[in-house]
Amino acid sequence: MVFSSHIFLFYFLPLALFAYYLLPRRGKHLGLTVLSYAFYGWSNPLFVLILLSSTVVDYFCGLIMAGRRPLFDQRPIQELDPKGPRTRSQKIALAVSILTNLSLLGFFKYFNFAVENYDLLLGWLGLHGLQLETALRITLPLGISFYTFQSMSYSIDVYRGQAKALRNFIDFACYVSMFPQLVAGPIIRFREVADQLLHRAHTLEKFARGVAFVSLGLAKKILLANPCGKVADTIFDAATITTVQAWYGAAAYAFQIYFDFSAYSDMAIGLGLMLGFVFPKNFDSPYLSKSITEFWRRWHISLSTWLRDYLYIPLGGNRKGPRRTAINLALVMLLGGLWHGAAWTFVIWGALHGLLLGLERIRGKASLYHRLPGGVQIAFTFVLILITWVFFRAADLPSALTYLGTMFGLVQAGPEAIAGAGLLNGLIYQPYYLGTFLLAAVVTWSCPQTWDWTRAITPAKALVIVALLLLSVAVLATQAYNPFIYFIF
Repeated sequence: MVFSSHIFLFYFLPLALFAYYLLPRRGKHLGLTVLSYAFYGWSNPLFVLILLSSTVVDYFCGLIMAGRRPLFDQRPIQELDPKGPRTRSQKIALAVSILTNLSLLGFFKYFNFAVENYDLLLGWLGLHGLQLETALRITLPLGISFYTFQSMSYSIDVYRGQAKALRNFIDFACYVSMFPQLVAGPIIRFREVADQLLHRAHTLEKFARGVAFVSLGLAKKILLANPCGKVADTIFDAATITTVQAWYGAAAYAFQIYFDFSAYSDMAIGLGLMLGFVFPKNFDSPYLSKSITEFWRRWHISLSTWLRDYLYIPLGGNRKGPRRTAINLALVMLLGGLWHGAAWTFVIWGALHGLLLGLERIRGKASLYHRLPGGVQIAFTFVLILITWVFFRAADLPSALTYLGTMFGLVQAGPEAIAGAGLLNGLIYQPYYLGTFLLAAVVTWSCPQTWDWTRAITPAKALVIVALLLLSVAVLATQAYNPFIYFIF
Protein backbone atom coordinates (compact mmCIF):
# COMPACT_ATOMS: atom_id res chain seq x y z
CA MET A 1 0.00 0.00 0.00
CA VAL A 2 1.47 3.34 -1.03
CA PHE A 3 0.55 6.74 0.36
CA SER A 4 -0.29 8.10 -3.09
CA SER A 5 -3.15 5.68 -3.68
CA HIS A 6 -6.89 5.99 -3.34
CA ILE A 7 -7.12 3.01 -1.00
CA PHE A 8 -4.73 4.67 1.44
CA LEU A 9 -6.04 8.22 1.18
CA PHE A 10 -9.76 7.47 1.23
CA TYR A 11 -10.02 4.21 3.17
CA PHE A 12 -7.04 3.22 5.30
CA LEU A 13 -6.03 6.69 6.56
CA PRO A 14 -9.52 7.85 7.63
CA LEU A 15 -10.13 4.50 9.32
CA ALA A 16 -6.75 4.62 11.06
CA LEU A 17 -7.24 8.16 12.34
CA PHE A 18 -10.80 7.45 13.48
CA ALA A 19 -9.72 4.32 15.37
CA TYR A 20 -6.64 5.99 16.85
CA TYR A 21 -8.51 8.97 18.28
CA LEU A 22 -11.43 6.84 19.41
CA LEU A 23 -9.18 4.63 21.54
CA PRO A 24 -8.30 5.63 25.11
CA ARG A 25 -4.75 6.77 25.82
CA ARG A 26 -3.67 3.36 27.12
CA GLY A 27 -4.94 1.64 24.00
CA LYS A 28 -3.53 3.97 21.35
CA HIS A 29 -0.21 2.18 20.93
CA LEU A 30 -1.87 -1.23 20.63
CA GLY A 31 -4.33 0.13 18.09
CA LEU A 32 -1.56 1.86 16.13
CA THR A 33 0.53 -1.32 16.14
CA VAL A 34 -2.36 -3.41 14.80
CA LEU A 35 -3.06 -0.83 12.10
CA SER A 36 0.62 -0.70 11.18
CA TYR A 37 0.86 -4.48 10.88
CA ALA A 38 -2.22 -4.46 8.65
CA PHE A 39 -0.63 -1.73 6.53
CA TYR A 40 2.64 -3.65 6.26
CA GLY A 41 1.03 -7.00 5.54
CA TRP A 42 -1.24 -5.60 2.83
CA SER A 43 1.02 -6.73 -0.05
CA ASN A 44 2.26 -9.93 1.59
CA PRO A 45 1.07 -11.05 5.06
CA LEU A 46 4.19 -13.21 5.49
CA PHE A 47 6.33 -10.07 5.67
CA VAL A 48 4.75 -9.42 9.07
CA LEU A 49 6.55 -12.44 10.53
CA ILE A 50 9.95 -10.97 9.64
CA LEU A 51 9.04 -7.62 11.18
CA LEU A 52 7.74 -9.35 14.31
CA SER A 53 10.88 -11.49 14.62
CA SER A 54 13.16 -8.46 14.54
CA THR A 55 10.94 -6.68 17.06
CA VAL A 56 10.85 -9.56 19.55
CA VAL A 57 14.61 -10.12 19.46
CA ASP A 58 15.46 -6.45 19.96
CA TYR A 59 12.89 -6.03 22.72
CA PHE A 60 14.35 -8.84 24.83
CA CYS A 61 17.92 -7.81 24.04
CA GLY A 62 17.07 -4.30 25.25
CA LEU A 63 15.80 -5.63 28.57
CA ILE A 64 18.87 -7.80 29.03
CA MET A 65 21.16 -4.85 28.32
CA ALA A 66 19.20 -2.85 30.89
CA GLY A 67 20.07 -5.54 33.46
CA ARG A 68 16.56 -6.93 33.72
CA ARG A 69 15.19 -10.46 33.52
CA PRO A 70 12.63 -10.46 30.71
CA LEU A 71 9.01 -11.06 31.74
CA PHE A 72 9.67 -11.35 35.46
CA ASP A 73 11.69 -8.39 36.70
CA GLN A 74 9.41 -5.48 37.65
CA ARG A 75 12.02 -3.08 38.99
CA PRO A 76 12.11 0.38 37.39
CA ILE A 77 14.39 0.59 34.37
CA GLN A 78 17.22 3.10 34.47
CA GLU A 79 19.50 4.31 31.69
CA LEU A 80 22.94 2.75 31.68
CA ASP A 81 25.94 4.88 32.57
CA PRO A 82 27.41 5.90 29.19
CA LYS A 83 30.95 5.58 30.60
CA GLY A 84 30.33 2.56 32.79
CA PRO A 85 31.51 -0.99 32.13
CA ARG A 86 29.28 -3.51 30.37
CA THR A 87 28.73 -7.06 31.54
CA ARG A 88 29.23 -10.11 29.37
CA SER A 89 25.48 -10.63 29.06
CA GLN A 90 24.98 -7.04 27.92
CA LYS A 91 27.65 -7.42 25.26
CA ILE A 92 26.12 -10.69 24.09
CA ALA A 93 22.65 -9.11 23.94
CA LEU A 94 23.95 -6.29 21.75
CA ALA A 95 25.73 -8.77 19.50
CA VAL A 96 22.59 -10.90 19.16
CA SER A 97 20.50 -7.87 18.25
CA ILE A 98 22.94 -6.62 15.60
CA LEU A 99 23.63 -10.06 14.14
CA THR A 100 19.92 -10.92 13.97
CA ASN A 101 19.03 -7.72 12.14
CA LEU A 102 22.00 -7.89 9.79
CA SER A 103 21.29 -11.57 9.10
CA LEU A 104 17.68 -10.83 8.18
CA LEU A 105 18.76 -7.93 6.00
CA GLY A 106 21.63 -9.88 4.45
CA PHE A 107 19.60 -12.97 3.62
CA PHE A 108 16.51 -11.33 2.17
CA LYS A 109 18.30 -8.51 0.39
CA TYR A 110 21.54 -10.10 -0.82
CA PHE A 111 20.85 -13.82 -1.30
CA ASN A 112 19.94 -13.46 -4.97
CA PHE A 113 22.87 -11.11 -5.56
CA ALA A 114 25.31 -13.52 -3.92
CA VAL A 115 24.07 -16.51 -5.92
CA GLU A 116 24.22 -14.63 -9.21
CA ASN A 117 27.78 -13.46 -8.61
CA TYR A 118 28.88 -16.88 -7.34
CA ASP A 119 27.60 -18.56 -10.51
CA LEU A 120 29.13 -15.82 -12.67
CA LEU A 121 32.54 -16.25 -11.04
CA LEU A 122 32.49 -20.01 -11.47
CA GLY A 123 31.43 -19.55 -15.08
CA TRP A 124 34.49 -17.35 -15.69
CA LEU A 125 36.67 -20.01 -14.09
CA GLY A 126 35.11 -22.74 -16.22
CA LEU A 127 33.71 -24.55 -13.16
CA HIS A 128 30.16 -24.79 -14.46
CA GLY A 129 29.51 -28.00 -12.56
CA LEU A 130 29.84 -26.18 -9.24
CA GLN A 131 27.32 -23.46 -10.07
CA LEU A 132 24.24 -23.39 -7.87
CA GLU A 133 21.80 -22.61 -10.67
CA THR A 134 19.08 -22.51 -8.04
CA ALA A 135 15.51 -21.75 -8.94
CA LEU A 136 15.01 -20.28 -5.47
CA ARG A 137 14.69 -16.52 -5.53
CA ILE A 138 14.09 -14.53 -2.37
CA THR A 139 11.44 -11.80 -2.39
CA LEU A 140 12.65 -8.59 -0.78
CA PRO A 141 10.31 -7.63 2.09
CA LEU A 142 9.16 -4.03 1.90
CA GLY A 143 11.10 -1.63 4.09
CA ILE A 144 13.45 -4.19 5.61
CA SER A 145 16.42 -1.88 5.08
CA PHE A 146 14.66 0.83 7.08
CA TYR A 147 13.12 -1.02 10.01
CA THR A 148 16.20 -3.17 10.68
CA PHE A 149 18.33 -0.03 10.96
CA GLN A 150 15.67 1.59 13.11
CA SER A 151 15.38 -1.39 15.42
CA MET A 152 19.16 -1.69 15.72
CA SER A 153 19.37 1.95 16.76
CA TYR A 154 17.26 1.06 19.81
CA SER A 155 19.64 -1.69 20.93
CA ILE A 156 22.74 0.43 20.32
CA ASP A 157 21.29 3.49 22.08
CA VAL A 158 20.30 1.40 25.11
CA TYR A 159 23.74 -0.22 25.24
CA ARG A 160 25.48 3.15 24.99
CA GLY A 161 23.35 4.60 27.76
CA GLN A 162 21.78 7.13 25.40
CA ALA A 163 18.23 5.80 25.90
CA LYS A 164 16.28 3.82 28.44
CA ALA A 165 14.95 0.39 27.50
CA LEU A 166 11.20 -0.01 27.18
CA ARG A 167 9.48 -2.44 29.52
CA ASN A 168 6.20 -2.47 27.60
CA PHE A 169 6.43 -4.66 24.49
CA ILE A 170 3.50 -2.91 22.80
CA ASP A 171 5.24 0.46 23.10
CA PHE A 172 8.34 -0.97 21.45
CA ALA A 173 6.37 -2.76 18.74
CA CYS A 174 4.58 0.51 18.03
CA TYR A 175 7.93 2.30 17.63
CA VAL A 176 9.31 -0.26 15.18
CA SER A 177 6.16 -0.77 13.11
CA MET A 178 4.63 2.73 12.99
CA PHE A 179 3.11 2.83 9.50
CA PRO A 180 4.00 6.44 8.55
CA GLN A 181 7.72 5.64 8.29
CA LEU A 182 7.75 1.84 8.22
CA VAL A 183 8.46 0.96 4.60
CA ALA A 184 10.51 3.90 3.28
CA GLY A 185 11.73 5.95 6.21
CA PRO A 186 12.78 8.34 7.45
CA ILE A 187 14.84 6.18 9.81
CA ILE A 188 13.55 7.26 13.22
CA ARG A 189 16.09 6.56 15.92
CA PHE A 190 14.70 5.48 19.25
CA ARG A 191 16.10 8.33 21.30
CA GLU A 192 14.35 10.79 18.97
CA VAL A 193 10.90 9.50 19.97
CA ALA A 194 11.54 7.77 23.32
CA ASP A 195 9.90 10.52 25.34
CA GLN A 196 7.09 10.88 22.81
CA LEU A 197 6.19 7.21 23.22
CA LEU A 198 5.55 7.89 26.89
CA HIS A 199 4.12 11.42 26.72
CA ARG A 200 3.06 13.45 23.69
CA ALA A 201 0.48 16.09 22.97
CA HIS A 202 -2.27 15.80 20.39
CA THR A 203 -3.12 19.33 19.29
CA LEU A 204 -5.10 20.92 16.50
CA GLU A 205 -1.97 22.84 15.46
CA LYS A 206 -0.01 19.61 15.07
CA PHE A 207 -2.82 17.97 13.16
CA ALA A 208 -3.21 20.93 10.80
CA ARG A 209 0.51 21.02 10.09
CA GLY A 210 0.38 17.27 9.50
CA VAL A 211 -2.37 17.74 6.91
CA ALA A 212 -0.21 20.39 5.23
CA PHE A 213 2.78 18.04 5.10
CA VAL A 214 0.67 15.24 3.61
CA SER A 215 -0.93 17.55 1.04
CA LEU A 216 2.34 19.10 -0.09
CA GLY A 217 4.07 15.72 -0.16
CA LEU A 218 1.27 14.29 -2.30
CA ALA A 219 1.57 17.26 -4.66
CA LYS A 220 5.33 16.78 -5.01
CA LYS A 221 4.80 13.10 -5.74
CA ILE A 222 1.89 13.32 -8.18
CA LEU A 223 2.55 16.64 -9.91
CA LEU A 224 6.37 16.57 -10.09
CA ALA A 225 7.98 13.20 -9.36
CA ASN A 226 5.71 11.07 -11.53
CA PRO A 227 5.95 13.12 -14.77
CA CYS A 228 9.72 13.50 -14.36
CA GLY A 229 9.96 9.78 -13.71
CA LYS A 230 8.03 9.01 -16.87
CA VAL A 231 10.55 11.05 -18.89
CA ALA A 232 13.50 9.37 -17.15
CA ASP A 233 12.11 5.88 -17.74
CA THR A 234 11.42 6.61 -21.40
CA ILE A 235 14.99 7.79 -21.99
CA PHE A 236 16.80 5.20 -19.87
CA ASP A 237 14.78 2.37 -21.43
CA ALA A 238 15.29 3.56 -25.01
CA ALA A 239 17.54 1.41 -27.18
CA THR A 240 19.60 4.36 -28.41
CA ILE A 241 19.63 8.03 -27.42
CA THR A 242 21.47 11.24 -28.23
CA THR A 243 23.74 13.20 -25.90
CA VAL A 244 21.13 15.88 -25.23
CA GLN A 245 18.50 13.24 -24.47
CA ALA A 246 20.91 11.50 -22.09
CA TRP A 247 21.49 14.67 -20.04
CA TYR A 248 17.76 15.40 -20.05
CA GLY A 249 17.02 11.89 -18.79
CA ALA A 250 19.63 12.11 -16.02
CA ALA A 251 18.25 15.46 -14.85
CA ALA A 252 14.69 14.14 -15.01
CA TYR A 253 15.71 11.19 -12.84
CA ALA A 254 17.46 13.53 -10.39
CA PHE A 255 14.19 15.43 -9.99
CA GLN A 256 12.16 12.22 -9.81
CA ILE A 257 14.17 10.61 -7.02
CA TYR A 258 14.33 13.85 -5.03
CA PHE A 259 10.65 14.67 -5.24
CA ASP A 260 9.63 11.03 -4.90
CA PHE A 261 11.57 10.40 -1.73
CA SER A 262 11.19 13.84 -0.18
CA ALA A 263 7.47 13.58 -0.88
CA TYR A 264 7.29 10.28 0.98
CA SER A 265 9.27 11.79 3.85
CA ASP A 266 6.93 14.81 3.95
CA MET A 267 3.91 12.55 4.06
CA ALA A 268 5.49 10.36 6.75
CA ILE A 269 6.31 13.41 8.89
CA GLY A 270 2.79 14.74 8.33
CA LEU A 271 1.15 11.46 9.31
CA GLY A 272 3.34 11.36 12.39
CA LEU A 273 2.16 14.85 13.36
CA MET A 274 -1.44 13.78 12.91
CA LEU A 275 -0.71 10.99 15.42
CA GLY A 276 1.04 13.35 17.82
CA PHE A 277 4.65 12.45 16.91
CA VAL A 278 7.28 14.91 15.73
CA PHE A 279 9.75 13.25 13.36
CA PRO A 280 12.99 14.98 12.30
CA LYS A 281 13.54 16.65 8.93
CA ASN A 282 14.85 14.28 6.27
CA PHE A 283 15.66 16.67 3.39
CA ASP A 284 17.00 20.21 3.30
CA SER A 285 17.22 21.45 -0.32
CA PRO A 286 20.03 19.02 -1.23
CA TYR A 287 20.51 20.32 -4.78
CA LEU A 288 21.53 23.69 -3.35
CA SER A 289 24.69 22.07 -2.00
CA LYS A 290 28.06 23.55 -2.89
CA SER A 291 29.93 20.29 -2.29
CA ILE A 292 29.32 16.57 -1.96
CA THR A 293 29.98 16.90 1.76
CA GLU A 294 27.19 19.45 2.04
CA PHE A 295 24.96 17.30 -0.15
CA TRP A 296 25.11 14.49 2.39
CA ARG A 297 24.22 16.90 5.17
CA ARG A 298 21.06 17.76 3.24
CA TRP A 299 20.08 14.51 1.49
CA HIS A 300 18.33 11.64 3.33
CA ILE A 301 19.46 13.13 6.62
CA SER A 302 18.17 10.24 8.72
CA LEU A 303 20.36 7.76 6.81
CA SER A 304 23.47 9.93 6.63
CA THR A 305 23.36 10.67 10.36
CA TRP A 306 22.67 6.98 11.12
CA LEU A 307 25.74 5.95 9.12
CA ARG A 308 27.75 8.71 10.80
CA ASP A 309 26.81 7.80 14.37
CA TYR A 310 26.71 4.01 14.12
CA LEU A 311 29.40 3.29 11.53
CA TYR A 312 31.65 6.25 10.66
CA ILE A 313 32.40 7.39 14.24
CA PRO A 314 32.96 3.82 15.58
CA LEU A 315 35.45 3.31 12.71
CA GLY A 316 37.40 6.28 14.01
CA GLY A 317 35.66 9.14 12.24
CA ASN A 318 38.02 12.02 11.64
CA ARG A 319 40.10 11.42 14.76
CA LYS A 320 42.99 9.59 13.09
CA GLY A 321 44.18 12.00 10.43
CA PRO A 322 42.98 13.04 6.97
CA ARG A 323 43.96 9.85 5.16
CA ARG A 324 42.28 7.54 7.66
CA THR A 325 39.27 9.84 7.59
CA ALA A 326 39.10 9.51 3.80
CA ILE A 327 39.29 5.72 4.10
CA ASN A 328 36.50 5.71 6.69
CA LEU A 329 34.31 7.89 4.47
CA ALA A 330 34.95 5.65 1.47
CA LEU A 331 34.10 2.51 3.44
CA VAL A 332 30.93 4.00 4.91
CA MET A 333 29.67 5.19 1.53
CA LEU A 334 30.55 1.87 -0.08
CA LEU A 335 28.39 0.11 2.49
CA GLY A 336 25.76 2.84 2.11
CA GLY A 337 25.61 2.14 -1.60
CA LEU A 338 25.21 -1.58 -0.97
CA TRP A 339 22.48 -0.79 1.58
CA HIS A 340 20.49 0.88 -1.18
CA GLY A 341 20.49 -2.12 -3.47
CA ALA A 342 21.99 -5.52 -4.18
CA ALA A 343 23.75 -4.66 -7.44
CA TRP A 344 27.19 -3.52 -8.53
CA THR A 345 25.71 -0.28 -9.81
CA PHE A 346 24.79 0.68 -6.24
CA VAL A 347 28.23 -0.31 -4.99
CA ILE A 348 29.86 1.93 -7.61
CA TRP A 349 27.43 4.75 -6.78
CA GLY A 350 28.45 4.54 -3.14
CA ALA A 351 32.14 4.23 -4.04
CA LEU A 352 32.00 7.38 -6.17
CA HIS A 353 30.41 9.37 -3.36
CA GLY A 354 32.96 7.95 -0.92
CA LEU A 355 35.79 8.96 -3.25
CA LEU A 356 34.46 12.50 -3.63
CA LEU A 357 33.90 12.86 0.11
CA GLY A 358 37.39 11.55 0.81
CA LEU A 359 39.00 13.94 -1.66
CA GLU A 360 37.16 16.88 -0.13
CA ARG A 361 38.25 15.86 3.36
CA ILE A 362 41.91 15.39 2.34
CA ARG A 363 41.93 18.83 0.72
CA GLY A 364 40.45 20.29 3.88
CA LYS A 365 37.99 22.40 1.90
CA ALA A 366 34.23 22.31 1.43
CA SER A 367 34.70 21.29 -2.22
CA LEU A 368 37.35 20.83 -4.87
CA TYR A 369 36.08 23.98 -6.59
CA HIS A 370 35.60 26.17 -3.51
CA ARG A 371 37.17 29.24 -5.10
CA LEU A 372 34.41 29.51 -7.72
CA PRO A 373 31.30 31.67 -7.22
CA GLY A 374 28.55 30.10 -5.13
CA GLY A 375 26.18 29.53 -8.04
CA VAL A 376 28.89 27.79 -10.06
CA GLN A 377 29.72 25.56 -7.08
CA ILE A 378 26.07 24.52 -6.88
CA ALA A 379 26.03 23.79 -10.62
CA PHE A 380 29.26 21.73 -10.46
CA THR A 381 27.96 19.75 -7.51
CA PHE A 382 24.68 19.05 -9.29
CA VAL A 383 26.54 17.81 -12.38
CA LEU A 384 28.61 15.45 -10.22
CA ILE A 385 25.44 14.16 -8.59
CA LEU A 386 23.83 13.66 -12.03
CA ILE A 387 26.74 11.50 -13.10
CA THR A 388 26.48 9.32 -10.00
CA TRP A 389 22.68 9.03 -10.36
CA VAL A 390 23.25 7.23 -13.67
CA PHE A 391 24.67 4.25 -11.76
CA PHE A 392 21.78 4.44 -9.30
CA ARG A 393 19.17 4.35 -12.10
CA ALA A 394 20.72 2.11 -14.77
CA ALA A 395 19.54 -1.49 -15.01
CA ASP A 396 23.09 -2.86 -14.90
CA LEU A 397 26.72 -1.82 -15.12
CA PRO A 398 27.07 -2.08 -18.94
CA SER A 399 23.95 0.05 -19.38
CA ALA A 400 25.32 2.67 -16.96
CA LEU A 401 28.65 2.87 -18.78
CA THR A 402 26.94 3.14 -22.16
CA TYR A 403 24.66 5.87 -20.85
CA LEU A 404 27.58 7.85 -19.43
CA GLY A 405 29.45 7.42 -22.68
CA THR A 406 26.50 8.92 -24.51
CA MET A 407 26.32 11.84 -22.07
CA PHE A 408 29.94 12.74 -22.80
CA GLY A 409 29.87 12.02 -26.50
CA LEU A 410 32.05 8.92 -26.23
CA VAL A 411 29.33 6.71 -27.67
CA GLN A 412 28.33 7.98 -31.07
CA ALA A 413 24.67 7.82 -32.00
CA GLY A 414 24.17 5.39 -34.88
CA PRO A 415 21.76 5.78 -37.79
CA GLU A 416 19.01 4.06 -35.82
CA ALA A 417 19.40 6.59 -32.97
CA ILE A 418 19.24 9.51 -35.35
CA ALA A 419 16.25 8.00 -37.09
CA GLY A 420 14.46 7.36 -33.81
CA ALA A 421 15.40 10.70 -32.24
CA GLY A 422 12.33 12.39 -33.67
CA LEU A 423 9.99 9.77 -32.24
CA LEU A 424 11.67 9.87 -28.82
CA ASN A 425 11.65 13.67 -28.87
CA GLY A 426 7.93 13.58 -29.49
CA LEU A 427 7.50 11.54 -26.32
CA ILE A 428 9.81 13.40 -23.94
CA TYR A 429 9.48 16.98 -25.13
CA GLN A 430 5.72 17.26 -24.85
CA PRO A 431 4.63 20.61 -23.35
CA TYR A 432 3.29 18.83 -20.27
CA TYR A 433 6.62 17.12 -19.53
CA LEU A 434 8.72 20.18 -20.34
CA GLY A 435 6.49 22.35 -18.16
CA THR A 436 6.75 19.87 -15.29
CA PHE A 437 10.52 19.68 -15.71
CA LEU A 438 10.86 23.47 -15.52
CA LEU A 439 8.49 23.65 -12.55
CA ALA A 440 10.53 20.98 -10.78
CA ALA A 441 13.66 23.08 -11.33
CA VAL A 442 11.97 26.19 -9.95
CA VAL A 443 10.73 24.35 -6.85
CA THR A 444 14.13 22.70 -6.35
CA TRP A 445 16.20 25.87 -6.40
CA SER A 446 13.75 28.60 -5.42
CA CYS A 447 11.12 27.31 -3.01
CA PRO A 448 11.46 26.74 0.75
CA GLN A 449 11.34 23.27 2.25
CA THR A 450 8.01 21.91 3.48
CA TRP A 451 9.42 21.76 7.01
CA ASP A 452 10.06 25.51 7.04
CA TRP A 453 7.05 26.65 4.99
CA THR A 454 4.54 24.91 7.29
CA ARG A 455 5.83 26.34 10.57
CA ALA A 456 3.07 28.94 10.41
CA ILE A 457 0.01 28.24 8.28
CA THR A 458 -1.72 31.45 7.26
CA PRO A 459 -5.10 31.61 5.48
CA ALA A 460 -3.28 32.20 2.19
CA LYS A 461 -1.08 29.15 2.76
CA ALA A 462 -4.13 27.10 3.73
CA LEU A 463 -5.76 28.03 0.43
CA VAL A 464 -2.66 26.91 -1.50
CA ILE A 465 -2.52 23.65 0.46
CA VAL A 466 -6.17 22.82 -0.23
CA ALA A 467 -5.82 23.69 -3.91
CA LEU A 468 -2.75 21.48 -4.30
CA LEU A 469 -4.46 18.63 -2.46
CA LEU A 470 -7.53 18.77 -4.69
CA LEU A 471 -5.41 19.05 -7.83
CA SER A 472 -3.20 16.13 -6.77
CA VAL A 473 -6.18 13.88 -6.05
CA ALA A 474 -7.72 14.79 -9.41
CA VAL A 475 -4.49 14.05 -11.30
CA LEU A 476 -3.97 10.86 -9.29
CA ALA A 477 -7.23 9.53 -10.70
CA THR A 478 -5.82 9.80 -14.24
CA GLN A 479 -2.23 8.62 -13.67
CA ALA A 480 -1.27 5.06 -14.43
CA TYR A 481 2.41 5.69 -13.61
CA ASN A 482 2.79 5.95 -9.82
CA PRO A 483 5.84 4.14 -8.39
CA PHE A 484 7.60 4.89 -5.12
CA ILE A 485 11.31 4.49 -5.82
CA TYR A 486 12.44 3.77 -2.27
CA PHE A 487 9.96 0.92 -1.83
CA ILE A 488 12.51 -1.34 -3.55
CA PHE A 489 15.14 -0.57 -0.92
